[in-house]
Amino acid sequence: MNETASPAEQYDFFAFLSRMRYISRWGLMRNTVPENIQEHSLDVAVISHALATIRNTYFNGQMDAGQAALYGIFHDASEIFTGDMPTPVKHFNPNFKRSFHQLEDRARRKLLDMLPPEMAQEYERLFFFDDQLEYVTLVKAADKIAALAKCIEEEKSGNLEFRRARAEHEENLNASQLPEVRYFLEKFLPGYRLSLDELKLG
Repeated sequence: MNETASPAEQYDFFAFLSRMRYISRWGLMRNTVPENIQEHSLDVAVISHALATIRNTYFNGQMDAGQAALYGIFHDASEIFTGDMPTPVKHFNPNFKRSFHQLEDRARRKLLDMLPPEMAQEYERLFFFDDQLEYVTLVKAADKIAALAKCIEEEKSGNLEFRRARAEHEENLNASQLPEVRYFLEKFLPGYRLSLDELKLG
């Protein structure tokens, strides 16, 4: 059996995804613990799943928690090509923000081109889910919660570089109209502020 595929049969989608670990986040800020987009994407997937589960369990929701997690896994995949753009730069002006979103879409398309056409149709649903507004809102909230958790972790380490970012994320999340977000902030976020010895082990 030939171990190397011919160029016509070679697809590099998953090899590129594996390189998410080399794309650092928070590029303009001093980090005590560096974070890459692969780590961040797992955090967002876990929290997206949790938010959907909270909605279904306590607020009569009917979301697919597994689907929410998948959207979280792939929400930043375009950054393999674009890198993690610092928020102040991304929002420098409306035209730049619009152009950057177009660049992100092109990056997603580039990744999809690295799959066999039959598979690309399936993954396109995970890369472009703008019509699923319920899930878009949920994943965006999970993204902010994951960022807030990172800010808390840095402040716990004595790094005040993240103080303003933490305050901004807290203000944004506290204003959320999603009951599952408020539930998560009340029931689960406090644990992120504790040391290992302070966490309840049962």
